[in-house]
Amino acid sequence: MTHPHPPETTIAFIGGGNMASALIGGLLRQGLPATQLEVVEPFEPARQALQDGFGLSAQAAPTPALARAALVVWAVKPQTFADAAAQTRPHLAPGALHLSVAAGITTDSIARWLCSECIVRAMPNTPALVGRGMTGLFARPAVDTAGRALVGQVLAPTGQTLWVAQEAQLDAVTALSGSGPAYVFLFLEAMQQAGAELGLSAEQARQLAVATFQGAAELAARSPDALAVLRQRVTSPGGTTHAAITRMQAGGMSEHFIAAIHAAEQRARELAAQFGA
Repeated sequence: MTHPHPPETTIAFIGGGNMASALIGGLLRQGLPATQLEVVEPFEPARQALQDGFGLSAQAAPTPALARAALVVWAVKPQTFADAAAQTRPHLAPGALHLSVAAGITTDSIARWLCSECIVRAMPNTPALVGRGMTGLFARPAVDTAGRALVGQVLAPTGQTLWVAQEAQLDAVTALSGSGPAYVFLFLEAMQQAGAELGLSAEQARQLAVATFQGAAELAARSPDALAVLRQRVTSPGGTTHAAITRMQAGGMSEHFIAAIHAAEQRARELAAQFGA
């Protein structure tokens, strides 16, 4: 089964919140006509936001118009997915490709609820809202190359994508990049507080911290060198950076951080079991 590119493809969104809005905005910027989008969003303020932001008229409940969608994007809360699927399935084309951005819901559950094997599961993160996201993707075997390409095109405006071969690896993706923005914000908070304690204003400390993270991340992205090598280049023996790094290592910061990511992966597995039951 092949899927045309977005300019000729009708795409349906079940759920019209922040992540759906990021994808919708990207599709419209790519040139997809608004007439080729169908959106179902029960929450009236979210429907109004779609109208105000994109001129889109979203529906409060599924309608037969969903049958024209070649791709259906499931942007619903995990706990409401099963009910949304039951209400929506009668209106969908049997050959539609399904893309889920609902955290913790396995493709086995989705396949059971939708009676379809054409499913891609995505784990995005919040920087997708500003086009700098990192999304992990897993496709069931029934999804062909064209289907993967269509998903990649839909997600392209949100940032980078990474396909994994096994669905269980999405739990690791969740622990690293899905939850990862919060780790960065926590570290930025600490840098801002330290800067304020050292005599800078909160605004100055925030600007310095955020710009440093952005710059270091960009340097890492462009460099072929190992991260340890990049760190060592900044860490002169006996210097200021060495003093800070030595203190962090003495406190076991890396070990605690790694343990925290393992805890996030464990919780992701628990949630998948809970929501997919």
